[in-house]
Amino acid sequence: MSTALARKSNSPTLASTLTSGIKRQVVETTAKVIQGAFPQVSVAQQASRKYFAIFATSISVAGFLALLGVNTISAQDAFTLSNLKVEAKMVADQRDAITRSIDAHSAPEALAQAAAALGMKPSETPIFLNIESNPEVARG
Repeated sequence: MSTALARKSNSPTLASTLTSGIKRQVVETTAKVIQGAFPQVSVAQQASRKYFAIFATSISVAGFLALLGVNTISAQDAFTLSNLKVEAKMVADQRDAITRSIDAHSAPEALAQAAAALGMKPSETPIFLNIESNPEVARG
């Protein structure tokens, strides 16, 4: 029985030793693959890459901020344009109202009523001026 216990107690340590050995090989192989994929660079190269990354990021941020500014300005222009369109429509409506008022006041019926209110009478003998044929006044 003691040999059976010894075998059972040796067995897990043997398995754990084999497992840890396999894990170590996997870790070493993975490290070699990673080192092969990413070669060693000097400190100066790492610094230049870092500064390039900072430069590229700052240029991108500046570009996005410029784009945001342009979009904001164009949105403000759109609001201004819509306000100007509303104002132009109001001015056009006022102009049409004034034109209708002038047309109503200058209609022949309105002029005849205004003349009658001033005490004027219609002419019984109208006079027509013919400039082309004779410079004299022709009576009708």
